[in-house]
Amino acid sequence: MAESVTLEPDDVRIIRALQVDPRASLAAIGTALGLTESTAGRRYRRLTATGVIRVTGVYDPGALGQSEWMVRLRCRPGSGAAIADALARRDDVSWVALCAGGSEVTCAVRSRTREHREDLLGHRLPRTAAVVDINAAVMLRQFLGGRGHFWAALRGVLTAAEEQALGSDGTPFTEAPVIARDPVRLTAEDEKILAALAADGRAGLVDLAAAAGLTPGRASRRLHTLLSRRVVHIDVEIAAAALGYHARANLWLRVHPSAVKTVGRALADDPAIAFVAAISGPSNIHAVAHCRDLDELFEVTSDRIGSLPGLHSMEVSPLLHHVKQAGTLLYGDRLA
Repeated sequence: MAESVTLEPDDVRIIRALQVDPRASLAAIGTALGLTESTAGRRYRRLTATGVIRVTGVYDPGALGQSEWMVRLRCRPGSGAAIADALARRDDVSWVALCAGGSEVTCAVRSRTREHREDLLGHRLPRTAAVVDINAAVMLRQFLGGRGHFWAALRGVLTAAEEQALGSDGTPFTEAPVIARDPVRLTAEDEKILAALAADGRAGLVDLAAAAGLTPGRASRRLHTLLSRRVVHIDVEIAAAALGYHARANLWLRVHPSAVKTVGRALADDPAIAFVAAISGPSNIHAVAHCRDLDELFEVTSDRIGSLPGLHSMEVSPLLHHVKQAGTLLYGDRLA
């Protein structure tokens, strides 16, 4: 983050409040935290204007019967940044990072249709001269990230009473299949609501109704259906560096098959881990770690993760540059 951006305790409390209920009104957040509505609003607007946070609606391809893939590209020297930028401009690529000194690009592909995914993974990338090797793994189970289950680094910032005032009942995240057994068919109005939420996850019902050409009542019912069927979740994207986390890394774990669930759930509960999923391939768990510095990354990977039963090996690949997260581009360490 820019040196001029300094977070105060109430800023962090507001971020946590948004994690608990991303669409809570500023009046409700202020009441729960003991702040005036104007103070909560002023701080929220500053957090978004400076690129510290962004509240956005993220659609889940699994609810539509489509799979999500984690892709690692080995690139020719000097070409990684251009490939990462090109991938980040695609709507069906939600996460992009430049790793391994700039010679590796990691991305998450969540295409709406199988044809679009096959075009990217089976035709466009293999024919790109600068791409030396492609390793694509399908996501099998998501333990952390999306669907309302958030990064645990801010756990404890609010009291239990404050979280309850925001609607949290303390119910733990319930895992679900990555691909729904009963895929949802979207209407034209649904697509317009999803587009409006992607632009602003806190968009009001009047705005959603206007975007979709519906009455506010019908827009409310469609929104409830989209959320309950997990077609979309409201995500609070955080620029990790704003909270002091400057060492980020991809973790590729090889775990005994019988221990994948146990290790995945343990990682999801670790405050250093921002994302974790079971995937196909030799490395059967992928995670993203956010640490304050490289020494903390070493301690996390060697002590907390390295001692987990069932772990055979782990590759730690520091992120040189984070280009896109959950559909949001980054400019330096800020959300664009």
